[in-house]
Amino acid sequence: MKAVILVGGFGTRLKPLSINTPKAMMPVINVPFLEYVIRRLASHNITHIVLTISHLAEPIESYLGNGSRFGVNITYTVEDTALGTAGAVKNAEQYLDESFLVLNGDIFTDLDLTAMIAAHTKRGAMITIALTPVDDPTQYGLIDTDDKNRITRFLEKPGLDQVTTNMINAGTYVLEPEVLSDIPKQTKFSFEHQVFPPLLERGEPIYAYPSSCYWIDIGTPQKYQQLNRDLLSGKSNQYTLKPGNSLPGADISQPLVIGENCNISNHARLYGPLVVGSGCVIASNAVIEDCVIWSDVKIEDEAVVEHSIIANKCHIGNSCFISNSVIADNVNIADGYRLEPGSKIAPDSQLG
Repeated sequence: MKAVILVGGFGTRLKPLSINTPKAMMPVINVPFLEYVIRRLASHNITHIVLTISHLAEPIESYLGNGSRFGVNITYTVEDTALGTAGAVKNAEQYLDESFLVLNGDIFTDLDLTAMIAAHTKRGAMITIALTPVDDPTQYGLIDTDDKNRITRFLEKPGLDQVTTNMINAGTYVLEPEVLSDIPKQTKFSFEHQVFPPLLERGEPIYAYPSSCYWIDIGTPQKYQQLNRDLLSGKSNQYTLKPGNSLPGADISQPLVIGENCNISNHARLYGPLVVGSGCVIASNAVIEDCVIWSDVKIEDEAVVEHSIIANKCHIGNSCFISNSVIADNVNIADGYRLEPGSKIAPDSQLG
């Protein structure tokens, strides 16, 4: 079976992190997000993958190439203009001549793809949609089913008085190729709004595959940071924290991961959950707690950085204070600067 991964979005909710780095390439425990998705597909013997790309395509193609080092074969389709979820898959139609998977490129999940595909085949479904439970379904697409998991209703972002289930569209589909005939070429088109509901009204066999496995949408900085925390704490089966990362003389608490070629002072204080990327420098008496720090970041003496995301090649001066903030690439923060909690700092900014 083939898989289409939708990675052409602009990552608007992830700004300023997504201004220079496509959402699919954001590091999760120092590995690009998309690598986890591709390795999971390969583990389910899904080795022909189509990536639908547009925004910041070059870093994705440069890193993944033809996919051979991950044991897969990757084909790319490019959108000149945004085509939506269904329009992007229609753009890859020439590669889709049998049942195929579609995965939203901002979902991290332990979903059992092999079992989902088997259920789709056994039922003779035209469409199978993975479902996941959430605490607040009003922010998502709610889906009702009968006692055999056949879908009976779609309801996008329901009001509280309309909620009948906490199961939502989990962003993974198994589709038959004939679904594509309902999608116009080179037109912005949505599975959720313009394909699935009309097919349901026509009585086509559309089924749900509910699962309570680990699932998260990384569409915001908060959710992106939560994914890093969750993997460090063992909530997903796709990452196991390796022993190590001891730093003689430094005050540390687990869980934490330190990238390659870092220079960390003996008197630094590092408190997990914490991810530090490669090539970082953390000076004496700096305090770093509950952060995701990308590569080549320098944090000077007695700076405090907590509950924040720091992107590539930032410089944080002596005695700075940063809390609950998101700092994009190449930001320079002067000595003693106190950043307002909740700040989002654009790339190449100079503060102080």
